[in-house]
Amino acid sequence: MFLKVLKAIFSWWNGASLGVRATIARRAVLVGQDDYGNRYFEARDNKDSYDSRKRRYVIYRGYAEASKVPAEWHGWLRFTFDQPPTVDPLPRRAWEKDHLPNMTGTIHAWTPPGSIANQGVRPHATGDYQAWTPE
Repeated sequence: MFLKVLKAIFSWWNGASLGVRATIARRAVLVGQDDYGNRYFEARDNKDSYDSRKRRYVIYRGYAEASKVPAEWHGWLRFTFDQPPTVDPLPRRAWEKDHLPNMTGTIHAWTPPGSIANQGVRPHATGDYQAWTPE
C-alpha cells in the first residue's frame, strides 16, 4: 500500500501524479471514459486556456502512452470534434479495425522472421536473388 502511495505521488508515467489529479479535480469536469479505462476531462472555464477554448485533459489508466487514446477521443482532445464521443459518437464502419495501442517494447510487439526476439530462426534462401555487380 505504501508503495502505491509513493508511486501515485512521484510517478507521472503511471497515470497521473496526485498534484495533477488534484488540479484536474478542482478545475475540470469529467466528460467520459473510453474502453481502456482512460478518463477525459474538460475545464470548467477557459481561465487556463491559451485561446478562447476550454482545456481538455486525459488521465491514462496505467502507463501514460499517447497511442492508448482511441481515434474518437483523440479528435475531441485536439478540438477536431466539438462534442465528446459520449454525446456524439463517431459512426463505426464495417471495415474499421479496433483500436490498438503501440505495442513496441512489449512482449506483444511484432517481430520479423529471423529476429533474435522471434527464436532467431531465419527462413531458408530460395535462390531467386542475384547480387548486383557494378559494370
